[in-house]
Amino acid sequence: MAQTLPMTMTAMQLDAPGHRLRRVERPVPRPADTELLVRVAACGVCRTDLHVADGEVEAHYPIVPGHEIVGHVLAIGAGVTGFSIGERVGIPWLGYTCGACPYCRSHRENLCDHPQFTGATRDGGYATHVVADARYCFTIPDRFGDVEAAPLLCAGLIGWRALRLAGDARRIGLYGFGAAAHILAQIAVWQGREVYAFTREGDVEAQHFARTLGCCWAGASSETPPTALDAALIFAPVGALVPAALKCVDKGGRVVCAGIHMNDIPGFPYADLWQERHILSVANLTREDGTSFFAIAERAGIKTVTHAFPLEEANAALAQLRAGALVGAAVLVPPA
Repeated sequence: MAQTLPMTMTAMQLDAPGHRLRRVERPVPRPADTELLVRVAACGVCRTDLHVADGEVEAHYPIVPGHEIVGHVLAIGAGVTGFSIGERVGIPWLGYTCGACPYCRSHRENLCDHPQFTGATRDGGYATHVVADARYCFTIPDRFGDVEAAPLLCAGLIGWRALRLAGDARRIGLYGFGAAAHILAQIAVWQGREVYAFTREGDVEAQHFARTLGCCWAGASSETPPTALDAALIFAPVGALVPAALKCVDKGGRVVCAGIHMNDIPGFPYADLWQERHILSVANLTREDGTSFFAIAERAGIKTVTHAFPLEEANAALAQLRAGALVGAAVLVPPA
C-alpha cells in the first residue's frame, strides 16, 4: 500500500538579508527523480546560517536556512537506489554538484562551478520537511542521537576537512572554540596531537570547556601559547586572527581559515609569513569528507555538546550564536 504523505509543512523562512525568520506553512514538496523527502528530526544552527541571514554569502531568497539536518526518509524518487523508507539520513551543506566541470572531474567537487547549497541556494532544514538529492545524503552511525548528530553535518565535516589540510601537524591551535572546534578537539586529542584552544577575551567558560575535552592549553586569541604551533585552524570569522595565528606557528607551519566568510585580513609584515609558512582556506566539503569523517567520529567516540531549541525559536538560537552565548552547538527540533 502506498504511503500517505502529509500535505503541509512548517518552516522558518528568511525573506531577505537582515530580516528575522518568520514561520510559514507550505505544501510538502514531492521528491524529484534523484531526491529524498525527509521528515526533519533535528537541524543544527551554524554560523554560516548567520552569514546567509546577513547576506554575506550567496543565497536565493526567500530561503529556509539550515544544513546540519538529521531526519527520516518519507518518500523516495523513482531514480534513487540504496535508501529505504524510514531510514535515518544526514543532509549537509553541499547539496548538488554538476559532475561535469573541471573541478568535479578532478575529484574536487567542493569547488564545483555550478553547485547548490542546502539552506542557501536550496531550502534547508529549519522546517518539518525537506527534500534533498539522495547522492549527497549520508548514513549516520547509530551511536549518535538525532540532536547530537546534527552538528556533525557541518561543524564536524568542515572541521575534519580543515584538520586534513593541517597535515600531520602535532601541535594544533583552534581559534574560535565553538561548535566545530569542540568536535575537532576531541578527534585531534584522540589522534595523539596537542591541542591549544583560543577563545574570546575573558571567556573563562569556553576555556574551561576546552580543557575538559583534553586541550593542553586554553587562553584568549590575543595570547601567545607556551610553544610554537605546527598549524592553526581558524573558525571565527575574524580576519585579524590570521596575522595573530601566523605569529604563533612555527617555520613551515600552516594557518587554515575554515569559515565560509571572514572579514578583511589586515596587513602584516612579510617576515611573519616567511620561512615557508602557509595560509589556506577551506571551501565546502566533498562526499568523501563525509564518509571518512563519520567513520573517524564513531571510532573516536565523539560527544557533541548541544542546546536544543524548538523550531519556532530559531531567531533566539541565531541571536545566542551571534552573541557568543553558546558553549557547544544550538540545534532546532521540529514538533513531533
